[in-house]
Amino acid sequence: MTNFQRARSEEQREVRRRAILDTTAAMLEEMPIGEVSLNELSRRVGLAKSNVLRYFESREAILLELLDRAWRQWVADLPALVRAGIDEDAPVHRRAEQFAAVIAGSLAQRRVLCDLLSAQAGVLEHNVSPQVAARYKRAAVANVADIAALAQQHLPELGDSAPQLTAAMIMAIGAVWTHARPSAAMLAAYEADPSLAAFKLDFVTALREMLATLIAGTIVRASA
Repeated sequence: MTNFQRARSEEQREVRRRAILDTTAAMLEEMPIGEVSLNELSRRVGLAKSNVLRYFESREAILLELLDRAWRQWVADLPALVRAGIDEDAPVHRRAEQFAAVIAGSLAQRRVLCDLLSAQAGVLEHNVSPQVAARYKRAAVANVADIAALAQQHLPELGDSAPQLTAAMIMAIGAVWTHARPSAAMLAAYEADPSLAAFKLDFVTALREMLATLIAGTIVRASA
């Protein structure tokens, strides 16, 4: 991993932190979150497990930091995608549909981000200290605020409801992702019984429709 035995300077410690994060990110490209273990991470990064835990207090702490990193990368890419995907002169219902389509489409190739978002509340926010939890939540609030500002820019009809809408959108992303990735047993059931195939979701399509419904409903409530 590095050409020094012990990280003695702040710069060397930062090199090791980045190596741990980058190695975990590479593992997430290969396997689901549930299969990412500290033992395997330690082996790949070339450190004892106890040394990994000197930099991050738990597996979940590493994954929360990676979630924030992936989330910020997504947020940074969104403005250009939204500008290209929305007709500013279109009526509000059309802009709402376009915004939903851009958000859903932008996540199609971001499997790791979707995996992490789907595990955020149920897995990643557990087995961490209050300090790590608070640091992550502050970052998440900032990420939500950035998306809310973007939504309000292109859909001013949302008014002050943009932050609540964005928080609901993030929850919807995780939920739809989970349901769009059925188990092997469920896939076999769909294949054996075509009447069940209607429950097999396409992630982008299902998310686009759910987000469009959320946006439309929020606009109606904001105008009431």
